[in-house]
Amino acid sequence: MKTFPLPALNLEEAVKRQFALVDAVTRHFKGAEFLAGGDRGLAAGLGRPAATQKTEEVLADFFEQQDAVLVRGAGTGSIRSALAAAFNCGDSILVHNAPVYPTTKASMQMMGLKTTETDFNDIPKAAFDYKDSPASGALVQLARQKPGDSCDYTRLIPALKKISAQKPIITDDNYAVMRVPKIGCQAGADLSCFSLFKLLGPEGIGCVVGKHDLIQKIRAAHYSGGVQVQGPEAMEALRSLVYTPVALAIQAQVCEETVRRLCGGEVKGVKDAFVVNAQSRVIIAELADDNAAAVIEKAAIFGAAPYPVGAESRYEITPLFYRVSGTFLENDPGLASRMIRINPMRAGADTIISILRKALDK
Repeated sequence: MKTFPLPALNLEEAVKRQFALVDAVTRHFKGAEFLAGGDRGLAAGLGRPAATQKTEEVLADFFEQQDAVLVRGAGTGSIRSALAAAFNCGDSILVHNAPVYPTTKASMQMMGLKTTETDFNDIPKAAFDYKDSPASGALVQLARQKPGDSCDYTRLIPALKKISAQKPIITDDNYAVMRVPKIGCQAGADLSCFSLFKLLGPEGIGCVVGKHDLIQKIRAAHYSGGVQVQGPEAMEALRSLVYTPVALAIQAQVCEETVRRLCGGEVKGVKDAFVVNAQSRVIIAELADDNAAAVIEKAAIFGAAPYPVGAESRYEITPLFYRVSGTFLENDPGLASRMIRINPMRAGADTIISILRKALDK
């Protein structure tokens, strides 16, 4: 299997991203404001908590965008809000010819959105298909949807925008934010959507960053106090976000080291290993026998997490040993019996290899 993982920030680059985020914080929070817990309710003249507003300003600043909005529903909620702001019910949108993430698919069905498929790996073809399609815009998922995906979204998005600058492009940036040099809107998309729960933040908080006019539509739809992200939640998410670039850069290094050692034959019973973005940046271990389910079950005995919480949430410290992602399996169900997904989380390569070896022996 040949895989094409997204480019990952190295440790030095991640440190610079941390410093840049803190620098943005200093431009929007004064004195002791950042030490406060955050307010609640619809602050006069803002329509949202003041701490939420300042957090959104920091995120827009950091990602070099016109505006940002925090929403409920984590990554799913952010994509659903973006789709509702950018498209009308019944519109057609351009997507990659691969399984759509299940919750995104549900959001599209809620709006009656139709899809026009093309191959995002072949950028000239995708641009040609976009030009001749009835699509009102496009949805681009940065994380890989199939094992062989190689799409360079930093080239794809400008190519689609060249066909029609007015048609909105939304990117699903889950599992890419703070891992890659540029997120979708920094590559030219109108809106980028991601979960802050997947970035060590509190449960259920999502973010959309990008064009001001579309963000304002989302904000208007979330006018009610009951759907507002409250100040304490916004502050907690922002504080947690500061620590993610370095943590994720270390995680990427562990993936590379583990794959190198597994491919070197360090663990008997492992045929091959790859680094993939499925959806997180993870290790795919191909086993010599069709015993993936048993290995996953036994790995839990030796301390591995047996299932995800938010797939990159603050609660996930021990390495995750799990089935290959649902979209990968939908594309090739045969992967289930011989491949396992290992997400290092905060663990090192020694721990991962030790658990894998013990599970195979068991």
